[in-house]
Amino acid sequence: MLRYRGLLFSVCRRYSRDGLTVDDLLQETTLALWNLREQLFSITIAPKQAAWIWRVARSTCIDLQRKTSPPLPLPDDYDTPDEDCSLHDVLHELIAQLPEPDRTIVRMHLEGYEYKEIGARVGMTKNNIGIRLMRIKDKLREQWNTI
Repeated sequence: MLRYRGLLFSVCRRYSRDGLTVDDLLQETTLALWNLREQLFSITIAPKQAAWIWRVARSTCIDLQRKTSPPLPLPDDYDTPDEDCSLHDVLHELIAQLPEPDRTIVRMHLEGYEYKEIGARVGMTKNNIGIRLMRIKDKLREQWNTI
């Protein structure tokens, strides 16, 4: 756990800025990793361990936030948007249609990860991520223009 404490802290910090909440997230993440320790010990390559720990930590933080934060009430004058009018949804639909490595690269880029971190997650170099991301953007732009 000492080896990956920086990774755990940064993941938990992304989901909360409040010190006490970050501590809670760290505690829950550590507990989740402890419960899954046999799977962790079966991974012998350090970058794969880091990627696995990142996924567990991220999932744990999301799950804890879903459990603890009540849904915000909608305003009285809220009008549901038409499904076909939301450009945001169209973009996410195009991203969802990408093949798996490209989808992960785009989502991590949108979450603010650096190319080096994305590369460690998907097993590519920093330069390959930059080139791949540029090609993915071109592909999405072409698909967007056909809509």
